[in-house]
Amino acid sequence: METSQLQRRGGLVSLSPSQTPRSSDKSARDLRSGDSNLSNKHDKDKGVNVQVLLRCRPLSEDELRVNTPVVISCHENRREVCAVQNIANKQIDRTFMFDKVFGPTSQQKDLYDQAVSPIVNEVLEGYNCTIFAYGQTGTGKTYTMEGGARKKNGEFPNDAGVIPRAVRQIFDILEAQNAEYSMKVTFLELYNEEITDLLAPEECTKFIDDKTKKPIALMEDGKGGVFVRGLEEEIVCTANEIYKILEKGSAKRRTAETLLNKQSSRSHSIFSITIHIKECTPEGEEMIKCGKLNLVDLAGSENISRSGAREVNQKMMKSAVIKDLYSEIDRLKQEVYAAREKNGIYIPRDRYLNEEAEKKAMAEKIERMELLSDSKDKKKLEETEHTLFDLEERHRQANATIKEKEYLISNLLKSEKALVERAFELRAELENAASDVSSLFAKIERKDKIEDGNRIIIQKFQSQLTQQLEALHKTVAASTTQQEQQLKDMEEDMQSFVSTKAEATEELRGRLAKLKTMYGSGIKALDDITGELDGNSHSTFGHLNSEVAKHSTALEDLFKGIALEADALLNDLQSSLYNQEEKLTAYAQQQREAHSRAVETTRSISKITVNFFKTLDGHASKLTEIVEEAQTVNDQKLSELEKKFEVVAVSPL
Repeated sequence: METSQLQRRGGLVSLSPSQTPRSSDKSARDLRSGDSNLSNKHDKDKGVNVQVLLRCRPLSEDELRVNTPVVISCHENRREVCAVQNIANKQIDRTFMFDKVFGPTSQQKDLYDQAVSPIVNEVLEGYNCTIFAYGQTGTGKTYTMEGGARKKNGEFPNDAGVIPRAVRQIFDILEAQNAEYSMKVTFLELYNEEITDLLAPEECTKFIDDKTKKPIALMEDGKGGVFVRGLEEEIVCTANEIYKILEKGSAKRRTAETLLNKQSSRSHSIFSITIHIKECTPEGEEMIKCGKLNLVDLAGSENISRSGAREVNQKMMKSAVIKDLYSEIDRLKQEVYAAREKNGIYIPRDRYLNEEAEKKAMAEKIERMELLSDSKDKKKLEETEHTLFDLEERHRQANATIKEKEYLISNLLKSEKALVERAFELRAELENAASDVSSLFAKIERKDKIEDGNRIIIQKFQSQLTQQLEALHKTVAASTTQQEQQLKDMEEDMQSFVSTKAEATEELRGRLAKLKTMYGSGIKALDDITGELDGNSHSTFGHLNSEVAKHSTALEDLFKGIALEADALLNDLQSSLYNQEEKLTAYAQQQREAHSRAVETTRSISKITVNFFKTLDGHASKLTEIVEEAQTVNDQKLSELEKKFEVVAVSPL
């Protein structure tokens, strides 16, 4: 009798090719861990359940020969299995329900088409799926997974199991789609809690106990799952290559004769197929779709003492001790990891970093199926009932766990919704605060620009004022020098004018003296002429005496008038020259006084201007200090505001 257990979870994610399937309860726990913040994926994952399928094998030839009674009846339509037992002549029927039931007459193809084929299709859609067989020794687990041997002519046998049929379906679909893909497989064996790579080269398997051989490491992936590091990966292109790999790996599996089966698989085997398919989106972008199919054949689930395998009994006793040691080692590892998180010791840094990196790189979306086999043999009824009870209890626990998880998920979704709403509110507040801060930054920036503009204007004004002061100083100095030169020239002109006037006056006086002398000599000459005429004209004197008397009086009056006019003219000229000299002297004195006043006024103006610009420089310096102090205060306030903003930004929602 066989049972299959299914758990599915999908997504287009790329996983490590050496990743192994998880246990049922761990998978169910991981099913709802991670990606819980993606609400669009939650609805898809929420409906995923653990499916348990049971297959009942027919009686063997030996059982038919000894007329072994049938104690198991299957009802495929009602999905029930009934176990019949006679206790004290009383028939007791016990009924067990499963997700799907396959009776003794079911064929490999029926099981595959109804249970496995949809899972393979999901693998090609990018899901990670796991199918594993579970049951007692001799119930047909390996037969269900691998089936009968291939025919010599290479034809596909009718009793082919799940693995070869899944391989053929994968290649048929990929070839029909004409898809661009790559495929690789791994094959490992788990025996006595030791992992063996069934695809490792022969020379490695011969020295498997060699201590120098690098061990295969089973590691956690950071999400509750595990993966195997160091597995040999084979790249395959055809189904025949996979069949050869299966035959080679199956030949290496550990088998032993037991009371229940002459050639019983004493180990768990995991055959993994990883497929990468390249697709193009409607936008023209390339996308890699990665799917993985894990096919697991478990060892017998019965009590080891019932199987009758002597070597296995001894090894299992050792395994019990080793298991206790492993649990202690796991506890120590957890403590070491906790210590690593606290103070960074106990674990080598390189190993810790590598493990953490590999954990972060892993993600699992797994679909599982368990195939449980059981016998109709009455002799094995007790073990069969125990198996069915155990399986039913697991099924019930899985469903209860799922309901509990769904309840937790609904509560978490409500909490998440409330947190999202609160986050949106905080985000709105943060955006408002950010807008206020941005407006404040804009104001501060405008103020800084205005202050910079004022500083530039003050600097330009100072430079222009300095230039104008220098130009004014130069102009005042040039004007003072020019006025002094003009005054000096004026003084020289006045002195030359006064000296010229004095010379002209002296010359005029000389000419007047000469004129007076000339008039005097003329009068004397006239007197002489008169005497001469008088002497010469004694003869006519008498005749002319009366005339002469008359004329001499007139001439004397004439000469007296001329002399008086000359004296008056000289006196007027002298007084005029004197007045002009006084006026010129007064004018020169006025010019000196005016020039002195102008020089004093210019000096006072220059001094006042210098003091004014010194005061202006002082005020400008004070204004610059005030601007710098204001800038410093603004910078401090801005820094405090940025710190407060960072504290608000990093504070938990």
